[in-house]
Amino acid sequence: MTKRLLVMVLAVMLAGVALAQDVQALIAASGQAAVKAAIARVAPAVVKVEATRRVATWWDQFFQDPFLRRFFGEPETTRTSLGSGFVVEYAGRKYVLTNFHVVENATSIVVTAQSGDSWTARVIGIDDLLDLAVLAVDGAELPAAPLGDSDALEIGDWVIAIGNPLGFSHTVTLGIVSALNRDVPRPDGSGYYRRMIQTDAAINPGNSGGPLVNAYGEVVGMNTIIARQTASGIAVEGINFAVPINEIKLALAQIVEQGRVTRAWLGVYIQDVIPGMERQLGVREGVLVTEVVPGSPAERAGLRSGDVIVAVDGKTVRNANELQREIMYRRVGERVTLTVVRNRATLSLSVVLAERPQEGQVLGGPGLRKFGITVQDLTPELRSRYGITRDSGVVVTAVEPGSRAYWAGLQVGDLIVEVNREPVASVSDWNRLVAPLGDEEEVLLTVVRGGRTRFILLR
Repeated sequence: MTKRLLVMVLAVMLAGVALAQDVQALIAASGQAAVKAAIARVAPAVVKVEATRRVATWWDQFFQDPFLRRFFGEPETTRTSLGSGFVVEYAGRKYVLTNFHVVENATSIVVTAQSGDSWTARVIGIDDLLDLAVLAVDGAELPAAPLGDSDALEIGDWVIAIGNPLGFSHTVTLGIVSALNRDVPRPDGSGYYRRMIQTDAAINPGNSGGPLVNAYGEVVGMNTIIARQTASGIAVEGINFAVPINEIKLALAQIVEQGRVTRAWLGVYIQDVIPGMERQLGVREGVLVTEVVPGSPAERAGLRSGDVIVAVDGKTVRNANELQREIMYRRVGERVTLTVVRNRATLSLSVVLAERPQEGQVLGGPGLRKFGITVQDLTPELRSRYGITRDSGVVVTAVEPGSRAYWAGLQVGDLIVEVNREPVASVSDWNRLVAPLGDEEEVLLTVVRGGRTRFILLR
């Protein structure tokens, strides 16, 4: 190779490196520009939400005497909680959306815009299932945030969280969608948040109710839950959850129009058809009925355990989430036709939908919270989630850090089958046995974990 040719080859190689660097710089610049543009579209619609609520204390009992109130005045028993919210437009009017837990039992609510202007807000409706509150703010001129399509999200998509963490107004964090359709236990043990968006965008107290935004500057979720530690006390980071905006849209319409959300209900416990089941069931995709609630619309229509629901009114449903979405936002009393595969034969069943009970009500809801634990009746879902093989007992759904149960080693997913050697088959048994026990009494629990029985003494 001549010297001149070598120089030419090196020049071409260097030009290629420079071109690659230029391309990378352009990609980085375009990504940064997209993020900034997305923030600019939504940030003006984000507000700080301050809710003041009255807190009951033992001091209130002392001030029940009118004589003492006359001379000492009303006791100061209020507390202010801080959250976030965002403005949306529906049917020509603007509303502020936030989490219900931010404004629950509030005696006054103040909404503050990015400009620093503040207004008094009032709750016009809530949906506890989605942890959603819809606020009206009279006299405020605020821009509305554009809403996106949460069903279009994919794992790995960029997302942006905007809110007021720890009181720092209009803080922005960036992350990705880590997972979709997560079922997350509620902190009070009353059931689950369904179909949540999981993200690693940093979220802290004060972000609750704020928007989760995609790279196009559209709201795709409402930030709601922060995972801080596992049931065994191990600290975790980067696991946060948001309510999908598509479900919020459906609830918003009902709240604005009728003040509450009603959801239709079949009355079945279900799971997805998983690979390997098609030989026995005769179908590759669909929703497997594991149990039919007695007295439910499903039972009246003749649905059975082992049936596979493959369509609703001719629309294919491939998994449990699709079936739930297809049913729950229909009208109560509406008649639907289910296409069902039973013993490899296809049949149609007509079902008149009833109103969905509150989360946990079908089997009695959570039991009395004692010793730092919350329990719930054993359901097919909980049996599958925690690998429980027994047919009776109560499942531990929450353990308070630092409580007696925590230090004794109780864990979420434990099945309690006895209290002080008395059998516990359900929440009603649990309530009956623990109600008379003092908070500091020694209690012997018989617990099944991983198929093995053990005794745990709460001292």
